[in-house]
Amino acid sequence: MQRREFLKTAASAGAAAMLAPENLFAEATNTGATPQLVAIYGGEAVEMFKRGIAEMGGMKRFVSKGQTVIVKPNIGWDRTPDFGANTNPDLVAAVVKECYEAGAKEVLCFDHTCGNDWDNRYKISGIENAVISSGGKMVAGNSEAMYEECQIPKGKNLKNAKVHRLAINPDVFINIPVLKHHSGAKITCAMKNYMGCVWDRKWYHTHDMPQCVADYATFQKTTLTIVDAYRVMLDYGPIGRSPEYAPIAKYQILSTDIVAADAASVQIFAAMARLHKKGTPFSLSDIKYIAEAEALGVGTSDLSKIAVKRISLTS
Repeated sequence: MQRREFLKTAASAGAAAMLAPENLFAEATNTGATPQLVAIYGGEAVEMFKRGIAEMGGMKRFVSKGQTVIVKPNIGWDRTPDFGANTNPDLVAAVVKECYEAGAKEVLCFDHTCGNDWDNRYKISGIENAVISSGGKMVAGNSEAMYEECQIPKGKNLKNAKVHRLAINPDVFINIPVLKHHSGAKITCAMKNYMGCVWDRKWYHTHDMPQCVADYATFQKTTLTIVDAYRVMLDYGPIGRSPEYAPIAKYQILSTDIVAADAASVQIFAAMARLHKKGTPFSLSDIKYIAEAEALGVGTSDLSKIAVKRISLTS
């Protein structure tokens, strides 16, 4: 083996070791119980989802025959998938298909995009085609008439919000965020993806955004969270500067505990930042809304307290 090939092989092996679930989530303990969180690494987006949802007990655990399923990816930006700014469209398509196979009556997908050209963002992200080709339906989020005033009883700062009608007491709500850098919150992932459910989200930015994110998480009924970390935007988020800053990680988190999903995602982000020497390897304490949501009883950030299944598809 030539020296260049040896170094390339060694670097690849080092990266695999750094990202291996057994190393990344050292505090978690695999159990024989149906997991509350699956951390899966090393495959393509659809491959990881199919393995992950099977480990969680299958989609029929979450979707019953005749139910309407609401799918909420991140479709905020007019960026193609290689930027890592929006949720992977292949993953979204696979989720929609799996819901129908489980017996869903219909699957609806929406986001309150970060711009008035919502239809353009639906298209450029690839998510509109992914949903429609899988039998689902895209619903706009661009009109205030689509939102209803709701009380947030457990909120500390956020006491009420105008919530998209699809997010209010859904049969099944599947949150599919993308893991990436955010200039304000440092990292945006599962709980922050809920900001696409509300109309008046600008209010968050002037009233302690992390607390507002945590407050809303006490309200949103969510069945399953699936974190897309196939690519991880490490800097210049949330819109991204170029695909260079969104290297491929080949990770996915599935969880019934949204706080745990965000906590696990912080570890993935930090490992990728160190590996690629881009962005900042944030710690759990840097992401304020995680601790604030935990304090409000939304979930736990301590992976040793829940049943976790760690899977590597590289071996």
